[in-house]
Amino acid sequence: MIQLTPHMRILVAVEAVDFRAGIDGLAKVCRERLQADPFCGWLFVFRNRRRTAIKCLVYDSQGFWLCQKRLSAGRFRFWPADATAAGQALQAHQLQLLLMGGDPAQAKAAPAWRRLGVTA
Repeated sequence: MIQLTPHMRILVAVEAVDFRAGIDGLAKVCRERLQADPFCGWLFVFRNRRRTAIKCLVYDSQGFWLCQKRLSAGRFRFWPADATAAGQALQAHQLQLLLMGGDPAQAKAAPAWRRLGVTA
């Protein structure tokens, strides 16, 4: 089972991919376009050209998970459009909003926790 956790690394591919591609085709996109190892445990998110479907690929140390969501009506409104980067990182709460058809850029959440240094 795929579980989204706050510490999970999520990378969204900026360019659309051919959705006829399966696990091996998307792993190749990870290596070649995103310059990332598909076996690293990150969750990779892809969209089709029409913005009506999303595929998620993740490796869980035993094998790959490939999930797809296709909207029954409408299109995914938000998608990163950075022309200089092949991918954009998202946080788990932003991905949940994206999967519901929302705009992760508008998501407001508490800042990520970080350990503070000990002062003497």
